[in-house]
Amino acid sequence: MKPASANSKMPARTLGVLAIMMINIIAVSSLRGLPFSATYGFSLVFFFTLAAIIFFLPAALISAELATGWPNRGGVYVWVREAFGEFWGFFIIWAQWIYNIVWYPTILAFMAGTLAYLLNPAWVESKVYMLSVILIVFWTATFLNWFGMRVTSWVSTLSALIGTLFPMFFIISLGFIWITQGNPIQTEISVNSFFPDLYDMKNLSFLLIVFFALVGMEMSAVHADEVKNPGKSYPKAIFISTIIIFFGLVLSSLAIAIVVPNQALSVVTGLVQAYKIFFDSYGLNWMTPVIGALIVFGAIGAVSAWVIGPTKGLLVAVVDGNAPAFLGKTNKHGVPVVLLSLQAIICSIMCIVFFLMPTVAASYWVLSVLTGQLAMVVYIALFAAAIRLRYKHANVVREYKVPGGNGMMWLLGLMGAAASIFAISIGFIPPAKVDVGDVFKYEVLLIIGLVTLSLPPLIMYANRKKYKRSL
Repeated sequence: MKPASANSKMPARTLGVLAIMMINIIAVSSLRGLPFSATYGFSLVFFFTLAAIIFFLPAALISAELATGWPNRGGVYVWVREAFGEFWGFFIIWAQWIYNIVWYPTILAFMAGTLAYLLNPAWVESKVYMLSVILIVFWTATFLNWFGMRVTSWVSTLSALIGTLFPMFFIISLGFIWITQGNPIQTEISVNSFFPDLYDMKNLSFLLIVFFALVGMEMSAVHADEVKNPGKSYPKAIFISTIIIFFGLVLSSLAIAIVVPNQALSVVTGLVQAYKIFFDSYGLNWMTPVIGALIVFGAIGAVSAWVIGPTKGLLVAVVDGNAPAFLGKTNKHGVPVVLLSLQAIICSIMCIVFFLMPTVAASYWVLSVLTGQLAMVVYIALFAAAIRLRYKHANVVREYKVPGGNGMMWLLGLMGAAASIFAISIGFIPPAKVDVGDVFKYEVLLIIGLVTLSLPPLIMYANRKKYKRSL
């Protein structure tokens, strides 16, 4: 093994609008949250529209500016470091890395639930089954990534296309056919049902999940130095992909809501439930296991793609001397094997929550909320960094700049940061649609999770002089 190097040759600019669009769509679009959204019926359109205005669009535009101004490897780590210094850069890249680790059990639980629904529906509420599948798949994905991207990249791309995007847009088509044929609709679609009861704080807790469903647009920033004519290509790609992502998530969630009765809708297996109803009605029963297999393949591919991705940003922080040098050890394939192994160990420990909560659905929700809260911490820093960099590094050339001058940057940054802070706070409120058991236990679990996962970067940074001497 050898220590990673911070130096890398600048790649050729080969990516166009279509390539960046696909990167954005695949990074953001996920089937995992669709059943959650569907439980809120037609009011999910209100939640997604609100989140798109106050969070998704600001994040997309600001990420485009920062990516073209600082097209370095490291993404949000570099942006925050340049704005507020090494400590905050390190803390935020750790937060980004750790929220992805907390996310892994949720996407794998979604995969395991889909598989159980096809094999034996009773397994959906089996904690032992869920934990076993999650650990086996994640450790296998970790091991495969030891051999570099050549082994996993083709699987990730193929699974994203046929295991995520195809099922998402296929169910939209089925929903459209269902409505045009005059079939019964299981959710009310009207002006009244568009607006949720905002006086009930339990309904607002759903906003955090919506925000997290729209996280990831900044991930394409790692490819900023490979984009042809980024000043024009980036905003065009972001505009188009934002529209596709928004309508894809909204319409696919509605397709589930219109065919699955709300009281019978599972937040884990709701997507395959909807497909089964569609296929049974159209005499295509044989398609249910086929689409289920594609969904499982898509989830495995998503995990495979993300297992290595977030470690690269943290690796830059390690190379900068903010963490023990041994964490930056790479093998002959250039893979940070120590970070990958640590990631798998932490993920395994996080799975204990399946035995602390009353049901699999409750565990699924707790991990989803904790993931969303940690992600919002990253976005608060991203929005603040964008404002700060407009003044601290005003002379840095951005091939794309958010239009409207500094005033618009302040507006978008403050709006996005305020929305992120609000999302974190409402995450502590138990949802109306999921029984989390004892409310005090639920909130304590979230607080312990947030505090415990935030401590390591503080401890490591306090010893940074020791690490820098060892480089």
